[in-house]
Amino acid sequence: MKTKITHLAAEMFLNFGVKSVTMDDIAQEMGISKKTIYVHFKNKTKLVEAVTFEIFEQVSSGIDCICNASHNPIDELYEIKMFVMNYLKNEKSSPHFQLKKYYPKIYEGLQRKQFDKMQECVKASIIKGVETGLFRSKIDIDFISRMYFIGMTGIKDEFIFPKTEYKMEYLMESYLEYHLRAIVTEKGLQILNKFISNQNQIYNQS
Repeated sequence: MKTKITHLAAEMFLNFGVKSVTMDDIAQEMGISKKTIYVHFKNKTKLVEAVTFEIFEQVSSGIDCICNASHNPIDELYEIKMFVMNYLKNEKSSPHFQLKKYYPKIYEGLQRKQFDKMQECVKASIIKGVETGLFRSKIDIDFISRMYFIGMTGIKDEFIFPKTEYKMEYLMESYLEYHLRAIVTEKGLQILNKFISNQNQIYNQS
């Protein structure tokens, strides 16, 4: 039952927002009493915490699968972007913003985990890019990986990038291109330009 509650709550939080969804809403959706939820979670904060770190683990697992199967770090980053966006439902409920505003302690814990995970993945991706001649050999890998984290978290700041003016899909696409153009070689640039061209054709056809 605890797992079912966590999974349904995750779905509702991502669709409607952490702030909007109440324990009553979750109980009604599941067809159970609110008391049943409180048997497993002392309060909503505990449920939000459990959901947050469950989503983190699921996303991390998906990213690992993509990295293990990929041989091209440029395609890899775009695949990860698509996977994360789909899993988080294009971030339509602004989970990053809501968590930071209403549950700051949970947000801080999540950010530490995200930083560690992103450092691990991005460093491995950059090393792979250097070894395959797609990324410049003299870049500071640790610095670039930290800057990537700052950028990917920064574009989710709704004060800087209001939802009314910027779609998350556009922000992530633009930041990825910005990041990659700063580190690719001529060989990598050819692959990047071809990939972007193919993506634009897909968008124009849809």
